[in-house]
Amino acid sequence: MEKEKEKIISVKSVGTESSAHTASAKSQSEKASTPSNVLALPGPEQPNDMQKGAPQKDLVISSTAQPWGPSEVGVQGRSTAVVPAHGSSERNLSTSAIMERIPSRWPRPVWHPPWKNYRVISGHLGWVRSVAVDPSNTWFCTGSADRTIKIWDLASGRLKLTLTGHIDQIRGLAVSSKHTYMFSAGDDKLVKCWDLEQNKVIRSYHGHLSGVYSLALHPTIDILLTGGRDSVCRVWDIRSKMQIHALSGHDNTVCSIFTRPTDPQVITGSHDSTIKFWDLRYGTVLYLHAENIKKFKLPTGEFMHNMLSQQKTIINSAAVNEEGVMATAGDNGSLWFWDWKSGHNFQQAQTIVQPGSLDSEAGIYAIMYDLTGSRLITCEADKTIKMWKEDETATPETHPFHFKPPRDIRRF
Repeated sequence: MEKEKEKIISVKSVGTESSAHTASAKSQSEKASTPSNVLALPGPEQPNDMQKGAPQKDLVISSTAQPWGPSEVGVQGRSTAVVPAHGSSERNLSTSAIMERIPSRWPRPVWHPPWKNYRVISGHLGWVRSVAVDPSNTWFCTGSADRTIKIWDLASGRLKLTLTGHIDQIRGLAVSSKHTYMFSAGDDKLVKCWDLEQNKVIRSYHGHLSGVYSLALHPTIDILLTGGRDSVCRVWDIRSKMQIHALSGHDNTVCSIFTRPTDPQVITGSHDSTIKFWDLRYGTVLYLHAENIKKFKLPTGEFMHNMLSQQKTIINSAAVNEEGVMATAGDNGSLWFWDWKSGHNFQQAQTIVQPGSLDSEAGIYAIMYDLTGSRLITCEADKTIKMWKEDETATPETHPFHFKPPRDIRRF
């Protein structure tokens, strides 16, 4: 009998230890099953008599951001929410569901009034390919496929002068702010310097092997830069007519040149879909790729973002004024206006061809703001020049903009 009692006591002891081990394992498994992204916070204070004997209730906060349900709290991929722990009242459940909202880092666009066409100027007998504005902001000049350069009064739009001398269409124009000189370049491989006091050519710059598409003047040094179908940007001394540099590296036509007083002093764009920053002293270059309307930061060339819409046509020209309105001109006659800071497209205009022109001649080849930025000049394939200005009657109420920041900023 004594041996049987010892066996019974031994079995009970083992059972007690087994149940204790099971409870401990269950407690550890419950702790381990708690997600790592769930934070337990103390609940509301309880009366003193409850704090002594009863366990304190917890609030559970999940740290992810998608729709959630009561049974899904703490599961990866769900939304940020604050939910009472097991045993909390329904009143706490209804007041503690808080969704995390992260504000967009994308800059909100500034409202700009829409632009309208207020003048159409006729006079050229061919496509109008280039434009430049006088530094005094009193006149502007245009170059055309009819091989002439015409000078117009900026205020009235009246023709003041016609210059002849090129034997092919004129692709580039620039007016000096330090001298009474105007420079022109064309498909005839010629680069000419005009003296506007005598209205005649006083210098020619020879060296390009094919048509010259672009032309720019350095803002502080007396040098001229030209680029063309020979894929080279050539740097000229204005007075001596000597070629200083031949900036080679592009694989296709150099279609645009931009100059600035500090490094990088020369920026070129090409039909090979690249932009290059040049150091005039050493001829070094930084490559940038562009297949969209992109914004880069100077002087580093850091890519900032794409514009938030796509014009879906060949972009022939772009211009920005001091108020942050960028205009882009398309080969299909589209003229889009953008908020420069945010990249938001707030207006999509379409040029109207003149009577007697084909619909296919609704192309814009060059655009430029005047020095005040209040008037935009467009050179078009229907042989006309159009002038645009802001609509004075427009208000944010009559022309509201609908802006949605991009969801995935990394794409831009």
